[in-house]
Amino acid sequence: MIYTVTFNPAIDYVLRMEGPFVPGAVNRASGEDYQFGGKGINVSAVLAQLGCESVALGFVAGATGAWLEQGLAGAGLRTDLVHLPAGMTRINVKIKADCESELNGRGPAIPPEAMAALDAKLDALGPGDVLVLAGSIPGSLPQDTYRRILARLEGRGVCAAVDADGPLLAGVLGYRPFLIKPNHHELAGLVGRPLHGDAEIAAAARQLQAEGARNVLVSMAGAGALLLDEGGAVRRIGCPTGRAVNSVGAGDSMLAGFLAGWLQSGDYGRALRLGIACGSATAFSLGLATRAQIDALLRELEGGGRDA
Repeated sequence: MIYTVTFNPAIDYVLRMEGPFVPGAVNRASGEDYQFGGKGINVSAVLAQLGCESVALGFVAGATGAWLEQGLAGAGLRTDLVHLPAGMTRINVKIKADCESELNGRGPAIPPEAMAALDAKLDALGPGDVLVLAGSIPGSLPQDTYRRILARLEGRGVCAAVDADGPLLAGVLGYRPFLIKPNHHELAGLVGRPLHGDAEIAAAARQLQAEGARNVLVSMAGAGALLLDEGGAVRRIGCPTGRAVNSVGAGDSMLAGFLAGWLQSGDYGRALRLGIACGSATAFSLGLATRAQIDALLRELEGGGRDA
């Protein structure tokens, strides 16, 4: 089973404007929507589109938390969320105008007893299970929480995929995660130098692989992605044809597609193509990728994903 963890899920309130967003003025939306999300939840949602069952773990609080939990159940997602005693699940405001603007809520505090409840759920994982840790850690928790989770699960045969930045990601490398997914800017920060071109990105990925990561998937926005697989092969793929209108959830969608492709085929080339198809399908639409959108882009990509 695949388990995703979202420490600070959110309800995204999305406002669309026909003209520019003007700070300090009254702005009127031409359309609005809401989405239930958070990085791990986004991964679970796209996995469902691909026929991969998962369980979304994390924390919810208050009336907004109840709404989010009900919304996920209505979408057919399995959840096993910890209910916090105080606070409210955050609401993020996303403004789609001449450019994208965001105002993200802080979210509730996670007390030690709530973290202990999540630990108890994670203790049930065993050989063959996949654990996805994605996103930042709330300020109420230690910033080495990802490292501590993988240390707790070490030796149990759990396959870990980590999508995080900076010390959060660096801290897990020694536990040999199956997959890490930095973007190219995050990768540059991790190795402490600017990266120009595929060769330098691949060399930086090899550095993280030498520190413990089995597979390094580097997302590169409109330039596609680069994968350094555990066999040492570098695979590079560009994006399919389309116009990017949305950045929210594209990286999460790529991660979901890669995991589904690998679990279904055991082939890294297939996993990379499905990953970029899912990430692009989300970037080309106003919400998360649907199966029909993914399949259309995957057909375009068949034959892509060259070895370097």
